[in-house]
Amino acid sequence: MTKIRQVQVTFDCADPERVGRFWCEVLGYVAPEPPEGFDSWDAYNASLPAEERNAWFAASDPTGAGPRLYFQRVPEGKVAKNRLHLDVRVGTGLVGEERLAALEAECARLLPLGAVRGRLLPADEENESCLNMQDVEGNEFCLD
Repeated sequence: MTKIRQVQVTFDCADPERVGRFWCEVLGYVAPEPPEGFDSWDAYNASLPAEERNAWFAASDPTGAGPRLYFQRVPEGKVAKNRLHLDVRVGTGLVGEERLAALEAECARLLPLGAVRGRLLPADEENESCLNMQDVEGNEFCLD
């Protein structure tokens, strides 16, 4: 029998903490405790050479059910559509107007956090409605 493995989703980004904290708010995730000997991440980052500050950020599901998210600083900016994106499951089990209301309510919650609304993809014969969005650095995701 194959062993089940943990999955970590890694984001390349310009500002790991900003993107990571956005996703913490979206998903209810939490940042890890600062390293031993530091009372905050700001204090830890201040102890590093300038080029190493804010090089990464991690976020975890406090229940342990979801994958860990890891955000790493890269020098290049985003130039094309993501080949992989997250679907934030806010409408599971809902259909029609009830589903649309759930998608719109979550969109309204995320916009003040810096999300950008994309296109609503209406239900068809095979799929329920979903709403395309972008995070604070333009990475695509869907409210599903």
